[in-house]
Amino acid sequence: MSPDRSPGRLPGFSGLRERGEQLGERLPALLVEAERVAATVAQGVHGRRRTGIGETFWQFRSYQPGDDARSIDWRQSARASHGYFVREQEWEAAQSVWIWPDLSPSMAEASFLARECKRDRAVLLAIALTVLLVRAGEKVALLGSGEAPRTGRAGLEAFCRQLVAAADRDSVAPPAQLPRFSRVVLLSDFMLPVEEWSSRLELWSGRAIAGGALQIVDPGEEELSFDGRVLFEGPEAEGRMLVGNVAEVRARYRELFAFHRDSLKRSFSRRGWAFASHRTDRPAAGGLLLLYGMLAPVAVD
Repeated sequence: MSPDRSPGRLPGFSGLRERGEQLGERLPALLVEAERVAATVAQGVHGRRRTGIGETFWQFRSYQPGDDARSIDWRQSARASHGYFVREQEWEAAQSVWIWPDLSPSMAEASFLARECKRDRAVLLAIALTVLLVRAGEKVALLGSGEAPRTGRAGLEAFCRQLVAAADRDSVAPPAQLPRFSRVVLLSDFMLPVEEWSSRLELWSGRAIAGGALQIVDPGEEELSFDGRVLFEGPEAEGRMLVGNVAEVRARYRELFAFHRDSLKRSFSRRGWAFASHRTDRPAAGGLLLLYGMLAPVAVD
C-alpha cells in the first residue's frame, strides 16, 4: 500500500492497451539505459563458464575415479611430479533462460526516495540481463509469452517486443510449462503471501527447473519513511488504511517486512533457487550483478 500524498506516486494503467502503449513509449529509453548498465557490468565479469562439451580449453584438474581415461592429458601429467590430470573443456551449448518482470499495478508505485518506480527498474534489469545473456550465446524469452527462446540481437529484439505485447499483469509469475532443466529469473516486489509463490515453485521443481528471484523494493515501503497522519491506499484494490501516527507503527512494520522477506528467501532456497533484494534508490548495475550471479558462478577480474 502507498500513501496518497506521496510526491513520487505514479498512477496505475487503466487498460492493457494503454499500458502496452506506455511501455512501448518508454522502451527505447529503457533499452539505451539497459545497454549502458549491461556494458558497465560486462567490464567486470567473464562469460558464464562451466564444464561440458566444447572445443575451448578451460582448465586442468586432478584425475578422479570414474573419469574417462581418454580425458587424461598425458603431456600435462608427465610434467607433474605425481598423479594424472584431466583436460576440461568449456561448455558451449546455449542455455534457455526465461525472464519475468512483474508488470502489475503495485509495481508502478514510487516514493519520493526512489530513482524510478519498481516496474521501470524491473523492466530495465530484465532487458539488461537479456543483453548480457544473448552476448554470451544464451537463449532468452519472456516467461509466459508462448515464444521459444532466441539468442543474438534477434533474441533481444524479440524479448523487447514480447514485453510490450505482454498481457499478463498478475502479481505472480504465469504457470508456464517449461522444458526440463530450464532456468527462470523472476523480478517482482513479491508482496503476495509466501504460499502463493511456493505453489508456483512446486509446479516447476518436478521438472528440475531453477533460477533466481530478485525482490525489487521501494525504499519508502521498506522503511515506512513517512511521518504524521497518513492515508495509505492499495494500488490493486486492497482498500485504504488511515494511520494516525506512522512513527508509532514503524518499528513493528519493519519487523513484519523483514520477516516476509526472510520467509521468501527460505522458501526459494529450499527449492534450490537464489533470492536477493534490490532497492530502487540504488544504482541498477548492482541489481544486474545480483541477477547475473544467480544463473552461474561469475569470475571477477
